[in-house]
Amino acid sequence: MANLVEIRDLRIGATTDAGRRVEIIKGVSFDIAPGEIVALIGESGSGKTTIALSLMGYAREGCRIEGGSVVVAGKDMVRLTERQRAAVRGTEVAYVPQSAAAAFNPAMRIIDQVVEVSRIHGLMPDDKARLRAVELFRALSLPNPDTIGERYPHQVSGGQLQRLSAAMALIGNPSLVIFDEPTTALDVTTQIEVLRAFKAVMRESRIAGVYVSHDLAVVAQIADRIVVLKGGEVQEVGSTAHILQAPSHPYTQALLAAFRPGGPPAGAAPAPLAQPVLELRDVVAGYGGLQSDGRPLVTIVKGVSLTLQPGRNLGVIGESGCGKSTLARAIAGILPAASGEILLQGKPLPSAAKDRTREQLRQVQIVFQSADTALNPAKCIADILGRPLAFYHGLKGAAAEARVDRLLDMVHLPRGLKHRRPPELSGGQKQRINLARALAADPQIILCDEITSALDTVVAAAIIDLLKELQRELGLCYVFISHDLPTVEAVCDQIAVMYAGEKIEQMSRDEVGARNHKAYTKLLFASVPKLDPHWLDSIENDPEVVAALSRR
Repeated sequence: MANLVEIRDLRIGATTDAGRRVEIIKGVSFDIAPGEIVALIGESGSGKTTIALSLMGYAREGCRIEGGSVVVAGKDMVRLTERQRAAVRGTEVAYVPQSAAAAFNPAMRIIDQVVEVSRIHGLMPDDKARLRAVELFRALSLPNPDTIGERYPHQVSGGQLQRLSAAMALIGNPSLVIFDEPTTALDVTTQIEVLRAFKAVMRESRIAGVYVSHDLAVVAQIADRIVVLKGGEVQEVGSTAHILQAPSHPYTQALLAAFRPGGPPAGAAPAPLAQPVLELRDVVAGYGGLQSDGRPLVTIVKGVSLTLQPGRNLGVIGESGCGKSTLARAIAGILPAASGEILLQGKPLPSAAKDRTREQLRQVQIVFQSADTALNPAKCIADILGRPLAFYHGLKGAAAEARVDRLLDMVHLPRGLKHRRPPELSGGQKQRINLARALAADPQIILCDEITSALDTVVAAAIIDLLKELQRELGLCYVFISHDLPTVEAVCDQIAVMYAGEKIEQMSRDEVGARNHKAYTKLLFASVPKLDPHWLDSIENDPEVVAALSRR
């Protein structure tokens, strides 16, 4: 059987800010058979998305395909005219982006956007295209498939929108679909729903796919073969089973080793009956102002109580929208709690940051999920780190510069980076700067709000190792907010599970594997992908998990 896709010696160049031309894809070659799903795996900057986009004959701004061939269904996408490429996109090859929210027009109904490809290419009459869209909604396990298309993008959940973007890609009956990290931003329970839907549709339709990801467990569930990339070069190609069980290249072995950070938390055991360093008592928080009874107009956190012991770390896990980040903002005083108490070393903290003393502010710092938006892109790193040094410690001039150097040393970044601005740094470097800014205050507690969720596996593992090292050196305590259970297990001694704004269960790290958890906790734990190609199938055959998913 002839291959559907043949990539031969693909070379792509890019222009640096200094005007220098560099090669970012260096002679990549691989094939895809009809109906086969091939995953492109590697850390950030390895070239995964750049290669995937070349299958549509597209290179991002500043990049150019400089050599080789990319043949899709007998057509060399490199040598087609732009008009010919436009005719192929959406019909022969389609694309599902990482951020479905950015792919949809917020001012148009979903159904009108899904059928747009059919309308542009004249594939079928509009009424038939709408019927086809509803068929796809049903195949992708979307709720209310007959009417969901009448909604606007903001009226559906993130997981639903991601499946709707897949329907948009599939409406033209393409031979090849490119999935560009489509589940990276989703919590584990939503991710399992999306993966089940994608896998079912791809199996049924026998459409070939390219699945771009840095998550080996996700790839294991959907891919037939894996192409491992680093620095724009292929390191290893093999069946999914071979790559997971017997990788031959050292880089692939390192990826597998970094897949789930291991080792116990770094905190020291607290003294018996030690006073909690942080305590939450029946905290309620939300948005939209307060009602006459003092409750928020929109209540997100509903009476949560937690305790953090000295030298220990507390993980807070749950799906998107359960109130994890709102809880972190309430602790930090960014979003004042409407009621309840927050105590720091046994003393009440004012609910609003503006009412706290400088010393109280110094003790509790927060590191946000997105370093891109948390760091001022117009300021150099020295200024970003220098501001908390001046505010909390009065450091200026040479003393501040020396402390900035020490902070960069602490987060394992070269001192020369202090003259750069955030846009000049990688994602992992920006997150380390984000952490260094929190450390500048010399805090006792750091609230880590999904700080590894946007990072690739290797970089995320390095950040976890750094957190443990800093805790050993500085005696910090972490409140670690995440939907990634294995990462939380690697950092935290105690784990609290939240659902719909409430803490439904709390356990020690050693109790995660117990059998007596509540139904939602069981679902959350069962939804964590495993490095096993048969894991998703086993989930689909577990009636308890399937029933729990259907109730969400």
